[in-house]
Amino acid sequence: MTAPNGRQAGASGGDTVSAVVRQWQAVHPGLDTGPMEIIGRVNRCAALLQQAEDAPLRRAGLSRAEFDLLGALRRTGHELTPGDLARETFSSGAAVTKRLKQLTERGLVERRGDTRDRRVAHLRLTDAGREIVDGILPEQLAYETAVLSVLDPLRQGELAGLLGELLGQLEGRPSALRS
Repeated sequence: MTAPNGRQAGASGGDTVSAVVRQWQAVHPGLDTGPMEIIGRVNRCAALLQQAEDAPLRRAGLSRAEFDLLGALRRTGHELTPGDLARETFSSGAAVTKRLKQLTERGLVERRGDTRDRRVAHLRLTDAGREIVDGILPEQLAYETAVLSVLDPLRQGELAGLLGELLGQLEGRPSALRS
């Protein structure tokens, strides 16, 4: 069946989204399910990847969100405020504060008060924090490579390009997400 936009409706794959699309097409035969086939798969992939819990991070006793904070401090190479970290990691201020408390208690991050404004904290990795990021990153990338190995390198590049294009458009037009 061809959808109104000319795409083949109900991709023939055996994934869960294909089943959902077939069900919707049975209820609404003229409905263009093309967006569902993309957004549904992106969401399902994200959920499955989050459920996998990133084995290298789990072994180090870190969540993905904690590692993202440590990684932001490492890759920027300078101190950041909690607000900077929230922007770098696309997290809420409250979530960053909670994670920073845990990472500080573990000795991975240290705080320094601002000399001009006591309300501002500057954060940096401790030596232990730097060691854990530098130790985990190669292992984490190897894990992610293994997850993506179901696609050949050319297809991985195509997917990265398409997702980058979509992300760039969405980040450039936040109002498009609220329509």
